[in-house]
Parts: sequence; structure tokens; C-alpha cells
Amino acid sequence: MLKLSDVCSTEAEKEARRQLACAYRLFDHLGWHELIYNHITVRVPGNDEHFLINPFGLMYREVKASNLVKIDLDGQIVGVTEYDVNPAGFVVHSAVHRSRPDMHAVAHTHTTAGQAVACQEDGLLALSFTSMFYSGSVAYHEFEGITLDSAECDRLANDLGDRRLMILRNHGLLACGPTIADAFLDLYNLQRACEVQIAAQSGGAKLHFPPQQAVENCAAQHRNVQTKGHESRMLYEAMMRWMRDKDPGFLD
Repeated sequence: MLKLSDVCSTEAEKEARRQLACAYRLFDHLGWHELIYNHITVRVPGNDEHFLINPFGLMYREVKASNLVKIDLDGQIVGVTEYDVNPAGFVVHSAVHRSRPDMHAVAHTHTTAGQAVACQEDGLLALSFTSMFYSGSVAYHEFEGITLDSAECDRLANDLGDRRLMILRNHGLLACGPTIADAFLDLYNLQRACEVQIAAQSGGAKLHFPPQQAVENCAAQHRNVQTKGHESRMLYEAMMRWMRDKDPGFLD
């Protein structure tokens, strides 16, 4: 069995691997996994052409720093590994990594609430507190089938544009960020917004939508906080402490 020292030589990559492995364990604990499917990726520090992805066949609770697989933008495995990767995961994530050099982390989920909102014609509604954070800043990509066609990469990247969140129609959610911490916080907020939207719609009562000015003000306030990046780093440090206490095997 390969050790962390066998698969990387720099401290920066070791830390990136541990942060990414932590994200997989977090997603498992939060119930955001899809058995052995879906992916979270991060660009390898110091190499814009390589990124790390989960081994195909392992559940999120089995992912750790040493068994993450390093691949290039063409989906080819780089370096030593005992595992293969899922080509469908490569297509979605490479589309973002290739077109957005400013985005170093990408996360994609198939949660029930996320898929439910992705199935709604109007998509994410400016209804709850967290949904208003992203008013006007969520991209949409039309469903084309299982993401195995590399030709879809350009269309997905074009739909994403300069945004950090995307709802894949009839499919799920996607978040990207300059760090794993940024992508995690945005996806957490989007997931919560979807959960509240579905719950509110299911209640049967007439929905109350806030004034548009309040929505725009909330979105502007969030952009100001998001630009600074302090909150996402602080949150992710707390998440890593939580996972170290609950499930420290990801560090190996």
C-alpha cells in the first residue's frame, strides 16, 4: 500500500492532498456522496496541468491523502497509483480546470435537494437567506446525458463563464473556487438554499419573496465578504479540526 511520501514530494502537495481528502470525508458525513460516484478535485500546487481526484471504486469515507489519484487535463494518470479514475468525473472537472485557471478546486454533487432544484424550470429562487447570497451569480448548464463526451467540456465552460456556482439541469450542483475552502463554503450555502427551497415549497403555504432591493443588497454584502476570503479559510480550518476528531484516517 502506497504511503503519502510515495506519491508526492512537496509539502504543498501533501497539504493539498490532506485538505482534499478532508473534503471527501466531510461530504460523506454530510450525506453528500453518491456511493462511489461524484468528485471533488483540486489543482496540484505548482503545476497548473495536474489535479487530484478520488480513486474510482472507493466510497468517500475511504478516500485519504495517499490514495488520491493525480491526473492531467487529458485524463491521463500521472505518477504512481493503485487505482483508476472515473472518466465521467474527468469530463466535468477538466472543463472547469482547463477554462478557469483562477479556480483551483471543483466540487460536484447529486444531493436530493440539489437535483430537485435542478429539475425545476425556475432553478434557484431568491427565497431564503443563503439563496440571496447568489442572486444573479448562479450559472446553468442544460442536461446532455451522462458526461462522457469531451465535446461537452467547451459548452459547460462557456455556460459557467466567470461564475463560481452552477446548477446542472436535471443533474446536480457544481461549485468551484480558488481554494477548497472557498468551493466548500459556496457549495454548503447552495445546498442549504436548495434544501430550504424544497422544504418551503412542500409546506403548502403561500411563499413570501423579499423585495428585490433587499435581494440585491444581500448579494452585494456576500460578494464583499467572499472577496476577502477570510471566512472560508476560518470555516475550513474548523471543518478539518472536526474531521481530525471524528475520522483522522484521511490524513495518511
